[in-house]
Amino acid sequence: MHLSKTFIPTLRETPQDAEIASHRLMLRAGMIRRVSGGIFTFLPLGLRALRQVERIVREEIDRAGAIEVLMPGLQPREIWEQSGRYDLMRDVMFRIHDRQGHDLALGPTHEEVITGLVAHEISSYRQLPCTFYQVQTKYRDEIRPRFGLMRAREFVMKDAYSFDASWDAADGSYQAMYDAYERIFARCGLNVKVVEADSGAMGGQWSHEFMVLADSGEDGLVECNGCTYAANLEKAERARGAPPENSADNGCPSPEKVVTPETTTIEAVSALLDIPAQRLIKTLIYTADIQPVAVLTSGDREINELKLARALGCRELTAADAATVERVTGAPVGYAGPIGLSIPIHADLELRGASDYVCGANQADTHTLHVDIERDVTVTGYADLTNARGGDGCPQCDDGVLQAKRGIEVGHVFKLGTKYSEAFDARYLTAEGEQKPLVMGCYGIGVTRTLQAVIEQHHDANGICWPSSVAPYKVVLLPLNLSHDATRETTERLSAELTAAGWEPLIDDRDERPGVKFKDADLIGYPVRVVISERSLAAGGVEIKARAADKPQTLPLAEAMSQIGEFLS
Repeated sequence: MHLSKTFIPTLRETPQDAEIASHRLMLRAGMIRRVSGGIFTFLPLGLRALRQVERIVREEIDRAGAIEVLMPGLQPREIWEQSGRYDLMRDVMFRIHDRQGHDLALGPTHEEVITGLVAHEISSYRQLPCTFYQVQTKYRDEIRPRFGLMRAREFVMKDAYSFDASWDAADGSYQAMYDAYERIFARCGLNVKVVEADSGAMGGQWSHEFMVLADSGEDGLVECNGCTYAANLEKAERARGAPPENSADNGCPSPEKVVTPETTTIEAVSALLDIPAQRLIKTLIYTADIQPVAVLTSGDREINELKLARALGCRELTAADAATVERVTGAPVGYAGPIGLSIPIHADLELRGASDYVCGANQADTHTLHVDIERDVTVTGYADLTNARGGDGCPQCDDGVLQAKRGIEVGHVFKLGTKYSEAFDARYLTAEGEQKPLVMGCYGIGVTRTLQAVIEQHHDANGICWPSSVAPYKVVLLPLNLSHDATRETTERLSAELTAAGWEPLIDDRDERPGVKFKDADLIGYPVRVVISERSLAAGGVEIKARAADKPQTLPLAEAMSQIGEFLS
């Protein structure tokens, strides 16, 4: 391929709306262009790289035994109501109406479609197990599209769905996909951490996320420095840690109210009373399935609402509005406390045994000193209700300490169980003639997100540093003077040999200065650059440089292919 025959519009300046390195580089290297918030056009270079990722995905998912299908992007509202997810997912769905007034949605995912299909087509244990997958465009109405392809409204996903006769068999399908994901991301050159995760709107009993470690990642995670435990912040647990220094058996004075004017935040109370935030009890009021509840945590912790919802067993959880807070506590927001409340009180496990703490007094401009939680507060129950963080103890080993990191979620695998098969009556006949629901798993990879994550992990100050497995072109040939017969002939000969070896090169045949070609080659990140010039030919060959190398080397043409092969292996 000659560069003059394709379209690679590189940019010298960084676009102002590009927020992270990979987004900036995809724009500057001429891979994508923004159409609207979270919506992008793939240009030829970006499309070639995307196809490389898709190829790896398909090869490994096929190897795992899955069967490729293609499901529709348009989905009727009725199937989402049948699964019980319409109200849960409606805000993230693009919803439309056809000319007959039927409600439709652009598919954000396809559990409903595939389960409906299988319910009509799979009826016997003899047809199991089976796993179907597709590589298809998904649509999600993100509140805040950002970071280029990382959080887009339209994106390419590989989604797979397994169907088994039992939980044990489903575990086997889950493991097969888990293993395939590890191979996929390794082949893409990604450093991935597998973490425990919350199943969220997908449902199910267990899930793992595949996270690309990157400082720019939107997702927080923790991992233990002493064992294999790792989880995202939505799911991460922590060891309880040592009991508070001041315990009830040491004697705690009776509660005492103190005036604290205009101190509605933890920071303000801590500064006024000169006590650390961890000695404050933060009292938050929520509505759980419409009923108000109080939630307690130490002042230096943040509530994890997913953990809280699970602990309460509620379907809907929202922070109470100011009117509700004042109704149930008798005080404005910022002065709530647990003493004397008549609503259920749930406390973070770290507060069990807490003594000589400070909390709101349920009275404006007032807090209460010397609070002993066992003596003064009627706690309904204790649970892990807050986000884990770096420095916390590991919940799985005695000596491990959790370390906080950032990551980009590129894959997620779920054990769904029978949530969807029950809803769609997807059953099979056992060998004994009994009807049983199919046991499901689902498995997603953000293909476009994976592409950008590769760049986020593989770049330097000059541009992209593609792993050869996903590079849009593995080799760029830079002839510096095509009017020179030997240069032109050597370029065409080397191009033919590379193409025959399966390494289709790109020939930069533009009438540009060498410096421009070199800068574009580094920006785009071809794994190998070959310069053909009168000077290199006079020196006995061509000039070859791997993208990561400091200096080029001049080799005879007879040795060039061998060296290129070593660089690409």
